[in-house]
Amino acid sequence: MELWDFFQNEVLGMQWLSRGIGALLSGAGLDGSGRIGGSVQFFLYDTIKITILLCVLIFLVSYIQSYFPPERSRRILGRFKGLGANTVSALLGTVTPFCSCSSIPLFMGFTGAGLPLGVTFSFLISSPMVDLGSLVLLMSIFGARVAVIYVVTGLVIAAAGGSLIQRLHMEDQVEPFVRTAVCAGSDAPTLTRRQRLTWAREQMLGTLKSVFPYILVGVGVGALIHNWIPQDWVTSLLGRDNPLGVVLATLVGIPMYADIFGTIPVAEALLAKGALLGTVLSFMMAVTTLSLPSLIMLRKAVRPRLLAVFVAICTAGILLVGCLFNLLAPYLI
Repeated sequence: MELWDFFQNEVLGMQWLSRGIGALLSGAGLDGSGRIGGSVQFFLYDTIKITILLCVLIFLVSYIQSYFPPERSRRILGRFKGLGANTVSALLGTVTPFCSCSSIPLFMGFTGAGLPLGVTFSFLISSPMVDLGSLVLLMSIFGARVAVIYVVTGLVIAAAGGSLIQRLHMEDQVEPFVRTAVCAGSDAPTLTRRQRLTWAREQMLGTLKSVFPYILVGVGVGALIHNWIPQDWVTSLLGRDNPLGVVLATLVGIPMYADIFGTIPVAEALLAKGALLGTVLSFMMAVTTLSLPSLIMLRKAVRPRLLAVFVAICTAGILLVGCLFNLLAPYLI
């Protein structure tokens, strides 16, 4: 247990970094317990920690992903039927890009290649909600039990949601250009190890460049909440006294656009201010899965009826997860 605590606190949580930044700020005359000093420490610590984790995670995930280009992924999914296919599709979503907008082109390619619609939707739900990055980052903030249960429930939502869409037989709700598209891609075995490493490094740098502004915004908002917003405000809106906290957090999260790396510092600050665990996780899932830009992109590929079913399934799943974690929170943290 001591070894695991060290791994979680010092390796994933990087508490050594927090102590080091605190010492530097103290030497510069800033009080880390004050509003200004606390804000500066929160901003520096979370920005550096998340950036390091992001680079390591994306490099590793991209290397794994090099073995699963679209065409090979399509062949793997084509071997399974029924709920098994939805489950494998949801699992495959964990090693794909980190935001919903980048998952939509793959969803379109899989659909155009002839995979069942429910299977492709399981992938589309899972990819932004429960990627490997979310598992590691959640472990660094909330602990292993919360992270594992979060990922498992997300996979259940993805598999069940895709299965429901398959049973509704809504293939006619996909735009014609998507159904006739061709899923292109080369097979990974033709790549050498050096080429895979180079590709993973390029993916890491490209993703870092695209998401770093969201990290800065997310950490900035988190620092503001953590050190300037009165705890009573957060508790009254997102604490136990508000039975609609999960609904409010979900509705607030939908219009936003960020990935897991941008929402983590906001979630961390909200939890520290008295928000319930499930409420915070609902906010994160709404931002990463149902962001307004991703819904606009998805509308170009599917018709309003299917889009509405997708939103309803995701929203119901997010609300259920939020309520579940609020009930389990005393036993998890």
